[in-house]
Amino acid sequence: MSYKKIYEQSIKDKENFWKKVSDDVFWYQKPEKILNTENPPFYKWFEDGVTNTCYNALDFHVDNGLGDKVALIWDSAITNTKEKYTFNQLKEKVSLFAGALKNQNIQKGDRVIIYMPMIPEAVIAMLACARIGAIHSVVFGGFASNELANRIDDSKAKLIISASCGYEPGKTVEYKPLINKAIELAKHKPDRCIIFQRKNFKATLDPKLDIEWDEVLKDAKPTECEKMKGSDYAYILYTSGTTGLPKGIVRDIGGHIVALKWTMKNVYNINPDDVWWSASDIGWIVGHSYIVYGPLFYGCTTILFEGKPVGTPDAGTFWRIVSEYKVKSLFTAPTAIRAIKKEDPNGEFFKKYDLSNFKCLFLAGERADPDTIKWAEKLLKVPVLDHWWQTETSWAISGNCTGIESFPVKYGSAFKPVPGYNLKILNSEGKELEPGKMGDIVVKLPLPPGTFPTLWNADERYKLNYMTNYPGYYQTYDAGHIDEDGYVWIMSRTDDIINVAGHRLSTGSIEEVLAEHKDVAECAVIGIADKLKGQLPIGLLALKAGVTKDKKEIISECVAMVREKVGPVAAFKTAIVVKRLPKTRSGKVLRGTVRKIADNETYKMPATIDDPAILDEIKKDLIDNNILKL
Repeated sequence: MSYKKIYEQSIKDKENFWKKVSDDVFWYQKPEKILNTENPPFYKWFEDGVTNTCYNALDFHVDNGLGDKVALIWDSAITNTKEKYTFNQLKEKVSLFAGALKNQNIQKGDRVIIYMPMIPEAVIAMLACARIGAIHSVVFGGFASNELANRIDDSKAKLIISASCGYEPGKTVEYKPLINKAIELAKHKPDRCIIFQRKNFKATLDPKLDIEWDEVLKDAKPTECEKMKGSDYAYILYTSGTTGLPKGIVRDIGGHIVALKWTMKNVYNINPDDVWWSASDIGWIVGHSYIVYGPLFYGCTTILFEGKPVGTPDAGTFWRIVSEYKVKSLFTAPTAIRAIKKEDPNGEFFKKYDLSNFKCLFLAGERADPDTIKWAEKLLKVPVLDHWWQTETSWAISGNCTGIESFPVKYGSAFKPVPGYNLKILNSEGKELEPGKMGDIVVKLPLPPGTFPTLWNADERYKLNYMTNYPGYYQTYDAGHIDEDGYVWIMSRTDDIINVAGHRLSTGSIEEVLAEHKDVAECAVIGIADKLKGQLPIGLLALKAGVTKDKKEIISECVAMVREKVGPVAAFKTAIVVKRLPKTRSGKVLRGTVRKIADNETYKMPATIDDPAILDEIKKDLIDNNILKL
């Protein structure tokens, strides 16, 4: 069936569409009510179905004779360790650890924080929680103590599962002092911490609070899956909130399994015999959906990678993994590809590896600029496909559904709406705009299964934040347009639209031009306050490795390119060369923070920042270039 027919059915006959999809999932009791619409905007999918997340991820495949198939490959480039786990082996480890959790008095509905590096025990902990019906909340390993404390307080977690440390290139991040500080700061006190001791670094434990991973397993017995309602929660994943308080995105079990399993074939064209790799972290939504749950629901082999795209040990690490494990498709963030491009612009490391099994590179997490896509296409000689989704949705809102029907690339677009998402572009008055006109991107309610039904203990905040500005729609807080062919163009976050002398411009359109310059590895554009024009765009340029050309000449060429391609209306006259861009650990550029620094406003250090020292570097660059006047 064509994309057009499938998409139309998913919008016009949504209940029958998702009922049919749900037949591919294991249920102890099949749902009879597919969608509950009685209390908008709190829609419920498959609420009377009875199932289990862990059963669908592991036991289902074992029971169907696939127990000896490799489920998980762990490749730690940072410790030079490699391990493989079959579905049988993973099930055994998960069911034993689930028994250990029960011995620690963890019951159905209890919250468990998982604060772990990228090691197999992190996946085992997630699946063990799912097995007994506990609600896990994964927090990125090494996250700041005050942020961890916020999550402990909001979730009222009974237990923290962690490790002695995480490894970064050139440094060891000790987790136990961070956890101790977080518990000290938190009003709610967890009962216990289970600590996995890594081989090369042992943490000092407090016998009153802490117990070693190996110790809890000693008297544990394997445990079976708990029967869960489709509307019960699988997990809480916190994302930064505008008020400074984190928002607890919740995922309901039934819709989560149904949607993610469907996407593996329909969006990514993966078959059960394929090897899939999502190069992200389990602390982020991509790691939840496409390192752990999606691939395991579908029964293919998934890779868990501990390392970086560059520096562990070099810019060829990604290509080594793709080659070594015969990866069919890789999903990562554009920032990872830009990092590789910066270090290895001519693909010298790439040439060492055989990628004959590799079929597609998927990008998401931030907008992929056309220059990066073209560079990767030329290097890899496979499709490089940008697609768009959010923590709130847990799977793609728009993309190239390669398992249904592939569409030609339009550089800079995120392809077409994925079945289930009724996308619209509205102006500030809530009026739908014609093709090509930029406005707020919204999704007509109800959202499809697998998205967020509410926020943890915050129904009113859910309504106020997401469903109030445009009644009947979910506000994505992304801005862009849909063209005459139905392609979706995500130009920027709503707060990255700048107003230059009354003209609304997207920073993304200027960045797209700057990224085309042959010496620019990556860039960001911010709008700074200007008394005459309201705002003026400023470019931050990080150059490729080995560039010796005069910086002033590069800046001059970039300004000329923007003037030619965006036009004088952009009033783009200023750019500065920086060593690196300030980013979150997931690779998003902190444009809002840089704008506040440039405008001499007070700002809060972002909890997710990759390296806080970089903001001091940027501030100095802004002062040296007379942009920031103290």
